[in-house]
Amino acid sequence: MSQHLVIMAGGVGSRFWPMSTPQRPKQFIDILGCGRTLLQLTFDRFAGICSSEHIWVVTSAAYAELVREQLPDIPVSNILLEPCRRNTAPCIAYVSWRIKSQDPEANIVVSPSDHIVLNQQEFQRVITSALNFTSETDAIVTLGMKPTRPETGYGYIQADLSAACARNREIYQVDSFHEKPDLEKAKSYIAQKNFFWNSGLFVFRVTTIINALRIYAPEISEIFEQLLPIYGTAGEQEAIDRHFPDCPSVSIDYAVMEKAEEIYVFPADFGWSDLGTWGSLREQSPRDIQGNAVIGQKVTLYESRNCIIHAADERRVVVQGLDGYIVAEKDDTLLICRLADEQLIRQFAAE
Repeated sequence: MSQHLVIMAGGVGSRFWPMSTPQRPKQFIDILGCGRTLLQLTFDRFAGICSSEHIWVVTSAAYAELVREQLPDIPVSNILLEPCRRNTAPCIAYVSWRIKSQDPEANIVVSPSDHIVLNQQEFQRVITSALNFTSETDAIVTLGMKPTRPETGYGYIQADLSAACARNREIYQVDSFHEKPDLEKAKSYIAQKNFFWNSGLFVFRVTTIINALRIYAPEISEIFEQLLPIYGTAGEQEAIDRHFPDCPSVSIDYAVMEKAEEIYVFPADFGWSDLGTWGSLREQSPRDIQGNAVIGQKVTLYESRNCIIHAADERRVVVQGLDGYIVAEKDDTLLICRLADEQLIRQFAAE
C-alpha cells in the first residue's frame, strides 16, 4: 500500500501580521530564522515516509508559484489549486478523490503546513505506526498532543483510555471533540488526563475518508464524485474552478470526525506547536534569562522581559523597558503590541 502526504497550505495567517500578509502568508516564510519556511519544514519532516511523487499540496490559486518555488521536488500536477477558501472538509475531499483516481489503495497523512515539530525522530515513529494501523483497518486516526498547559487556543480530543486498540496499544477510541475552551474549562480538561490537543494531523486510507464523506457530508462528496472522469486531465482546473465554490465552508472535524464512529486518537509527544500566534512562537523559541525570544541578528534588548522580537531584516532594532510585548517589523510596517492583546492583530491587519 503506497503512502501519500497531503499538505494543506491555503491559510492567510492573519494573526502573524505584519510578517504574514495575504500576498505571502506565514507558511511561505522562514518564521524561525532557520533558512527554511514552515512549508519546507513540513515537507522535510516526512523524508523517508513518503516519496516526492506522493506528496500533494492543496493551496490557493494565488500561491501556486510560491509552492512551486519552495517545493521544486514535487510534481507540478500534485499542486492542487482552490479557487476560493472553503475550510478543511472540501480541501480534504478534493485531494482524496484526486488521489483515488490514480491510486485507489492509497494510505494518506494529512498535515497543516504551518506547524513545528521539535523531535522529528519521534514524529516519524508515530506517523509510521499510525499508517501501519490504518493500512489494516477502516479507521480514521487523529494525532492528539499530550498537553503541557491549559491552552485556550486549541481544540481538544477526549479519549476513551479504558482500552487500547488490539492492533496498536498506543491508539484509543475517541469519545468526543471539544471546541477551544475558556481557561477554567481548559484546566478541568488537563486534570482529567484523557484530553489531548487536537493537532489537525489525520491518517486514513483514501477509501475510508471517501466513504465517510459520502455518509456524513454528501453535499460535498457529490461535487467531487461527479468530477472523477476529469481528474488528471487538462480540464480538471476549469471544472474545479466552476464547482468548488458550491461546497459549504466547513471543517473536516465538524463534517466527519464528530459524527463518524471509527475515529481514533494517537496520543503523542514530539514537541509539537501550532504556530498560530506570536505568543506560540515565543513559547517554541529559545529565550534568554529574562524570557525574551529574539529572531534577528541585529536586536539589542535593555531592561525588557517576556517579549518576542522578530526583526529578521537588516535594520538595527533596540528595545528598552518592555514587558510582555510583541515587536515585529516587515518592509514598511512595525508592530508593537502587548502579548496579552495579540487577538487584536487580525483587526489591525484588516484596518
